[in-house]
Amino acid sequence: MDTEVIQSPGHLVKGKDQKATMDCVPIKGHVHVYWYRKKLEGAFEFLVYLQNQDVVEDTEIFQQQFLAQWPQNSPCSLEIKSTKAVDSALYFCASSQSTVLHVSSS
Repeated sequence: MDTEVIQSPGHLVKGKDQKATMDCVPIKGHVHVYWYRKKLEGAFEFLVYLQNQDVVEDTEIFQQQFLAQWPQNSPCSLEIKSTKAVDSALYFCASSQSTVLHVSSS
């Protein structure tokens, strides 16, 4: 059984105004994929959440600069549509079998 997410490429260097694509192979049986980024001096930033190949939740930044696809039986991909200097960051994907229901105790 696969026990880790596989992300590629390990390093990606692009010039300005180019397309950049990263792939994520989730753990076998996982139907949820999350993409995040971390800039050098910043916190982790959520970009997009996909479930069963569909985008479920995203951010304004994602909508402006990114595209995510998860074709059936293929890796999930995150694409920067047109690279800018501000896109320089570490990009991470994560997967899970299910989501956690948050219940308020009020």
